[in-house]
Amino acid sequence: MIEVEHLAKSYEDPDGGLVNAVVDATLSCSAGEIYGLLGPNGAGKTTTLRCLATTLTPTGGRARIAGHDLVTEPEAVRQNIGFLSASIGLYNRLTPRETLTFFAQLYGMTGPILETRIDHVLQLFDITSYADRPNDRLSTGMKQRVGLARAVVHDPPVLILDEPTSGLDPIVSRTVERAVQSLAADGKCVLLSTHLLDQADAICSRIGVIGRGRVLAEGTVAQLCAQTHTKNLRGAFFALVGEEEHAAA
Repeated sequence: MIEVEHLAKSYEDPDGGLVNAVVDATLSCSAGEIYGLLGPNGAGKTTTLRCLATTLTPTGGRARIAGHDLVTEPEAVRQNIGFLSASIGLYNRLTPRETLTFFAQLYGMTGPILETRIDHVLQLFDITSYADRPNDRLSTGMKQRVGLARAVVHDPPVLILDEPTSGLDPIVSRTVERAVQSLAADGKCVLLSTHLLDQADAICSRIGVIGRGRVLAEGTVAQLCAQTHTKNLRGAFFALVGEEEHAAA
């Protein structure tokens, strides 16, 4: 469902130089899979996800999402993805139910199908108890769950989630993790970024480690450990990122 080959994204800095945010990102994610993208700050995780969500245009490489080319078919890509960015951006005066109704209608959903779908995602992310409370009266965790519900309300086959549990307490994080696992079990292709190694180990089918704009390795936890001769994901992560930092020094 997601095929990325040598994706690159560069920016021009204020001095006229070139900043290579993503240099060589190659990865793939299938239906029913949760793929975790791990890396330190500045590694290129968010830029990669924004390119795949069509909010940024890559400067090199190629990608296909749900069979559609990222650059030549951006509208078709958008129809097939749900994207959660690091900034949730909810309308304060709307309630969660109104928010989901608005976005579902943007995707052409109407009538009983719309109502059934909204009830489903409200339950999936445990939002029902505050579904009719204005968004500006919600906690950070509540808003994050509404943001996730908004990303999936149109039932897309591919989900791109940028740190979906950032800033959440362990209990709310677990609710979100279970919802993501449920979506993958229903056949969704889920690509997410996270800083949480334990979370990636617990819920991800496969993992890609990114450093300095390059995907250094991808595979199951067992495969990454075998490649790096380490005993766990933590060891494999630091072995890969450490090798990259050493090579750049």
